[in-house]
Amino acid sequence: MPRVRRLNAGDWQLLKKIRLEMLADTPMAYIESIDAARRQTDSQWQERAVAMSGDASITLVADDGEDGSRFCALMRVAVKHPQDPARPLQAMLISVYVAPEFRGLGLADELLQEACEAAAKELSAHSLELGVHEDNARAQAFYRRHGFGINGASRPYPQDSSRLELFMERPLP
Repeated sequence: MPRVRRLNAGDWQLLKKIRLEMLADTPMAYIESIDAARRQTDSQWQERAVAMSGDASITLVADDGEDGSRFCALMRVAVKHPQDPARPLQAMLISVYVAPEFRGLGLADELLQEACEAAAKELSAHSLELGVHEDNARAQAFYRRHGFGINGASRPYPQDSSRLELFMERPLP
């Protein structure tokens, strides 16, 4: 099984590699286009890695544990409204990706469990929310198995406004 670890600010080259792979493999799953990602400068990738490993965001990556390792997966949790102290803290699960050759091995389960624990303990979030395409029954079933339910919120899907992105939420301990 691949090792799961935190993305840190110095991992910007790994982040770039992962993000480009994600966008090439499942372009409709992310708001950013692969062309936009390819136009990012090294300093912009460095800034992204800092933001994705900062106080309001935890990014988990999985790899095979060797130098120059094969990337396997990424999952990011970020505080949803960090600037509004009147709201209970809620975290968003974003940028979920498992490389094709590692799908179906339980890696997503492991990453999600760690992401939920980190959101509760380190980000002090009371719930974890995510958006899923209305037609993605497989993803909806996966998240339901892990305690998420559709919370009634939706919006037009960013890449196809004729479809909806449904929001699912899980309370955290």
